[in-house]
Amino acid sequence: MKVAIYGKVILEEDIPFVIQLITELQKIKAKFAVEKKFAKKIATALSVYEYSTFDKTSGLDKDFDMFVSFGGDGTMLRAVTYIKDLGIPIVGVNTGRLGFLSTFKKEDVSKVVTEFLKGHYSIEERSLVALSNETEIGHFGDLNFAFNEITVSRKDTTSMITVETFLDNEYLTSYWADGLILSTPTGSTGYSLSCGGPVIAPSAKALVLTPIAPHNLNARPFVIADNTEIRIKVSGREENHLLSLDSRIATIPNGTEIIIKKADFTINMIEYKAESFLKTLRNKLLWGEDKRN
Repeated sequence: MKVAIYGKVILEEDIPFVIQLITELQKIKAKFAVEKKFAKKIATALSVYEYSTFDKTSGLDKDFDMFVSFGGDGTMLRAVTYIKDLGIPIVGVNTGRLGFLSTFKKEDVSKVVTEFLKGHYSIEERSLVALSNETEIGHFGDLNFAFNEITVSRKDTTSMITVETFLDNEYLTSYWADGLILSTPTGSTGYSLSCGGPVIAPSAKALVLTPIAPHNLNARPFVIADNTEIRIKVSGREENHLLSLDSRIATIPNGTEIIIKKADFTINMIEYKAESFLKTLRNKLLWGEDKRN
């Protein structure tokens, strides 16, 4: 068994949970690799172990059985940029706050290995969205995809922007708003939800267009098939607007045509039977919570 371990920011009191995972891996004589920058942060704790390292360009391959991310949801989004199209199954151990994607409690970290060996899990393919090769932006290189959402929003102004939107080359509308979110089912519980978008089951073959603070009572979130090509163009009082792919942001000139499609690969999420999507909805988003019941 080969396991990759990643973290972005970690507190001193959380390092023992990383070591607890490694201890479980040692018991079964599994090999493990630690992301280079993360390894430096916990170098003292790792000094007694034999391990390899990886970064975004080397050290990972399809032979890995699992990728474990320590942190919150932001760390999970960064972890995806390491996995890319390798297909390595990923699970998150929450050392942050909400941790909707990082479903495992850090106190239960040993179960990441033990439950995996028992087969008490399933692999759920999660779709991504990506900038089409026809979009000549060049700011994101080979990280032109997003696990949660691709968003256009206003920059350097309090004025709204106009987002001209086409679906499969047919005109939809021009949103007059602070921006527009194109979300995957995974991202439907993130920024899109905060802007009034619906929760979409992870396995649904759908995307959702959610306007950000639209100045129009008729502008509502719109669920579309995930094989739809979305073409958008922004205009406004300023010369530029923001384009974000999850946590990666670039400044784009107004008038730039942006073409977005479903990515040609998926991310394999490990869903343990003890930590299902529906349980996470109830426990972390308080789904259906009602004091009267």
